[in-house]
Amino acid sequence: MPTIANNLKKIHAQIHHAKKIYHRAENAVQLIAVSKTKPTTAIVSAYHAGQRHFGENYVQEALNKQVELSAFDITWHFIGAIQSNKTKVLAAHFDWVHCVENFKIAERLNAQRPDFLAALNVCIQVNISDETSKSGVKLEELANLITQISTLPNLKLRGVMAIPAPQTDFVAQREPYQKLVEYVKNLKNGQLDTFSFGMSDDLEAAIAEGSTLVRIGTALFGQRI
Repeated sequence: MPTIANNLKKIHAQIHHAKKIYHRAENAVQLIAVSKTKPTTAIVSAYHAGQRHFGENYVQEALNKQVELSAFDITWHFIGAIQSNKTKVLAAHFDWVHCVENFKIAERLNAQRPDFLAALNVCIQVNISDETSKSGVKLEELANLITQISTLPNLKLRGVMAIPAPQTDFVAQREPYQKLVEYVKNLKNGQLDTFSFGMSDDLEAAIAEGSTLVRIGTALFGQRI
């Protein structure tokens, strides 16, 4: 049976290969281990293999893990849907929140970020494939939301996050990412440095188009049970 450490080596090799092919800088891409539904033992295994960034989708599950793993130097990313009644917890217990899709949520995170913590890193989720089943701001509304969030002192707007409609064709996988990156770069907003996209099935396409944070779960931890 492959171990988490071995899986992590394979993923880093894939990331390195893609960076080389598409002329990305050595430190251009950070791996987020998506540990939702996985036990803390799996997180510890990945941690001991060198992984430091972990992504969680469910608030209570994440809080329980954070308590159990409080002795570990982990950077916690929240990558799930955001409910208004959970913003206080997110603001207090996470380093990154990836799925901000409106100004109301951003305002709540800003107001509820504890004064003793650094500004909360946030990404705006963009519904780049215009899917009715997915959250996220429409591309044409992105510039206005960026302007609004940029005024909030307790948030550090880092960039955008996207989960396009699944595609098996490599060219088709690249297209939505290309569109989003081009749009953001045309805004010429110097504070935006993060593209949070790419998962186990479209890792190479995402890196080819400029991803800086890839979110990998299945390839690292195995299928969810």
